[in-house]
Amino acid sequence: MTNSTQQLAVVTGGAGFVGSHLCERLVKEGYAVISLDNYFTGTPENHVEGVAYRTGHTKDIAALIAETPDIVFHLGEYARTEKSFEDVELVWDLNKTGTFAVAEFCRRRGSKLVYAGSSTKFADGGDGRDQSPYAWTKATNTELVNNYAAWFGLEYAIVYFYNVYGPREMSGSFGTLIRIFTELYRNGQPLTVTAPGTQKRNYTHVYDIVDGIILAAKEGQGDGYGIGADQQFSVLDVAELFGGEVVMMPERKGNRMTAGADNAKVKALGWKQKHTLPEWIAQVKAEIGTVQSAEQRVLVYSTTFFPYAGAAELALRDLIKALPNVQFDVITTKFTKDAMEEDDTIPNVTLHRVGYGHTFDKYLLPFLGARISRQLRRQRSYMFQWTLFASYGALAALFSGRAQKLPLLVTLADQKVANIPWYARVVFRHVLGQADQVYAMDTYEAQAAISLTKRTALIRSIGAGDAFANQVRFTYTEFFRKRLAHTDTV
Repeated sequence: MTNSTQQLAVVTGGAGFVGSHLCERLVKEGYAVISLDNYFTGTPENHVEGVAYRTGHTKDIAALIAETPDIVFHLGEYARTEKSFEDVELVWDLNKTGTFAVAEFCRRRGSKLVYAGSSTKFADGGDGRDQSPYAWTKATNTELVNNYAAWFGLEYAIVYFYNVYGPREMSGSFGTLIRIFTELYRNGQPLTVTAPGTQKRNYTHVYDIVDGIILAAKEGQGDGYGIGADQQFSVLDVAELFGGEVVMMPERKGNRMTAGADNAKVKALGWKQKHTLPEWIAQVKAEIGTVQSAEQRVLVYSTTFFPYAGAAELALRDLIKALPNVQFDVITTKFTKDAMEEDDTIPNVTLHRVGYGHTFDKYLLPFLGARISRQLRRQRSYMFQWTLFASYGALAALFSGRAQKLPLLVTLADQKVANIPWYARVVFRHVLGQADQVYAMDTYEAQAAISLTKRTALIRSIGAGDAFANQVRFTYTEFFRKRLAHTDTV
């Protein structure tokens, strides 16, 4: 219930990183606050006392919120650039269908809309708007909001965030760079830098972001309220602030090189930057304390390996070569009589071949591979175990036992889960259900895997190895796509 003088604010994505801080600030400012979140990336751990929480998709906002708010802060959208290539259906659902419903809700209720645009559309001289599905949907959404003002007299302000960091920052597959580096540093693992590393960003503390949002809500009208720190840092600069080993990862599609912040309009409202990135990183490192370098070793299962390999196995080889300081133990089959016992061209891989040199070896892999796995795990420490497909190698991982609880990651690559024959579904369901993380190549494959296994989420936390595992999986995807593209053109 609100009193007659208390303003009502709705925050979509109110259980997320920025949204939870905004809810907290609005409560302190005396607003009645409703959060609408589908908990795609939000979490109940971010709930703030005094906020009314409602669960649901923004496309259903009119049905879920009967009240008439004075203001709606729309932050609840998909918000990752490179990963949006894999999740294009989900991006459209959250960023187009959902945002249209929010704009309609505000039009019909007479509420002011504060829309969180994306600074990606300003990147690389304006070319950034078309560099990824995420960037395009966000850019066109700002046009939608501007047009609603022209067509229907919608009261609005559009704000733009620049690389937010701070308390409650997300980790996992949707983690921000600063949080990813924080977790890698905390666990003594190398900092993974996407090539070329010279791409610059205006990293901005979440408290400064919220200050700008509040000012735009109270006094702003129209578009162009960029909220970003004055200083720019390259990714390599950030890695240097943390210190430690740096591993260069291949460049990804949608990765912007420049993204300078235009904060003139919000400064005209009285906004000032109060926090800096070096101060935050120094604080984080002080809180973590002394760290010890972790053993960088991964246990991999693959039915075949070089030279008898398709795109998926060749991409694994590319990945291993790109990470020279990570040791890979690969359990695979002999497959043919003349199979190479070792791959001397890659010093950081040790092959453990099983079988008798026949294609029949793949049926032995779950049993012989499991025996080798148990031996290796008694002798060595691994960050995680990984299988390229939900097939014979995955069964070897499961048959080797989970007593040591070494996390299991499964990459589906191009298996086409929805098309597997009925007799294989039982095995697939068991393998994918038991895995700690299942990584699908796109949204359709992810939905098929969830449907098959009845899992609520394909990615579960594996603790200390999360950040590094995510970077390895993303990098593998890039190599795999390049291998597929090469195959298609040959």
